[in-house]
Amino acid sequence: MAQRLIQFPLTYSSSPHSTMTSLTLGSAASRLLPSAAAANSAAKLSLYCPHSVKLFRSSPLISHLFLPQKGAAAASRLLRSRSSSYSTVTKCFASDPEQLKSAREDIKELLKTKFCHPILVRLGWHDAGTYNKNIEDWPQRGGANGSLRFEIELKHAANAGLVNALQLLLPLKDKYSGVTYADLFQLASATAVEEAGGPKIPMKYGRVDVSGPEQCPEEGRLPDAGPPSPAAHLRDVFYRMGLNDKEIVALSGAHTLGRSRPERSGWGMPETKYTKDGPGAPGGQSWTVQWLKFDNSYFKDIKERRDAELLVLPTDAVLFEDPAFKEYAEKYAADQEAFFKDYAEAHAKLSNLGAKFDPPEGFSIDEGTSQPQPEKFVAANYSTGKVSELSEAMKQKIRAEYEGLGGSPDKPLPSNYFLNIMIVIGVLAILTSLLGN
Repeated sequence: MAQRLIQFPLTYSSSPHSTMTSLTLGSAASRLLPSAAAANSAAKLSLYCPHSVKLFRSSPLISHLFLPQKGAAAASRLLRSRSSSYSTVTKCFASDPEQLKSAREDIKELLKTKFCHPILVRLGWHDAGTYNKNIEDWPQRGGANGSLRFEIELKHAANAGLVNALQLLLPLKDKYSGVTYADLFQLASATAVEEAGGPKIPMKYGRVDVSGPEQCPEEGRLPDAGPPSPAAHLRDVFYRMGLNDKEIVALSGAHTLGRSRPERSGWGMPETKYTKDGPGAPGGQSWTVQWLKFDNSYFKDIKERRDAELLVLPTDAVLFEDPAFKEYAEKYAADQEAFFKDYAEAHAKLSNLGAKFDPPEGFSIDEGTSQPQPEKFVAANYSTGKVSELSEAMKQKIRAEYEGLGGSPDKPLPSNYFLNIMIVIGVLAILTSLLGN
């Protein structure tokens, strides 16, 4: 029997009046994009340089999820033909800030017509939520790296239905080729929360994508909806990500959005009085009455349990049963402002888990938000061997500049003894001349 897994937040199917339809994972791989669109999307995949004149063209490994059976061979040949063509220029960011801003506006318009807030939040969460803080290497550690675009990870039980989120965002990825999948997923997730009335999330961007399906994490890193010991299970999963009890409860509050569909998760009613008329495809069972509004009603409704048509999973109920969780759940039920503050911080932290940023410190696209200032390089810390005093970000910058010369922050460049001797001789000659005069 397939394991029943929790989905944060659960899930979205498109409007019956839309060209979008709910797809089963078994058949979705060959029907996501028309042939021409797939070929066009594949041809445009490149590393975009917003601050220079150069454009790298590459041939990333693309899951056949994005290549329909008809026309896949032609698209593959097109990619191979481009794999060796590139021009050379300066290093640039993983994503283009201006394209990210434009993509955000398009996501806002998408939300107005598709009412897909819940599934976009869930997409960002599930891409980031595979992070394991005990694994240092990227991308083996999982996290926000765009791996959820590959079929092998989409087929994980916890990701049932997320193919619909991919289908919504693929046209934007095609339009904004200078934005990584990892950034697009997290941008869509944060924008969905904000557009549903939730808090402004302090996001940063510049996430680097994994290149192929072999870099996807193994199944089983996302939380289960009905484990035997819900509190222990939540802690096992979220502590592995480096999150604490407050962040577990705050993030659970995102269940204020969305519905659970039994055909996908194994939980919930086929429909309720709150979901039978949509918006979007009717059906499912929501946690709250207004399941497209982001507020603190999730905590109020779970605490009161007065409405049998509202969903309460074992992992929801435990928030008011476990003493440590209950402290925060009670607080958020009584104080929406406190919930918004803690949620925004937890969401931002989750969205960065496991990510590799380019530039290393990331960047913001919000007007008026202070950009991370480049770290000042203190020559003494490097020239005297005090490498441990340098931050990891500065080490990466130095390594990038000097590795071509045979050095790195961990191994300073060897001294040029011949040059040093010549300098000493020159200085002595000058001093001798001055003394003679």
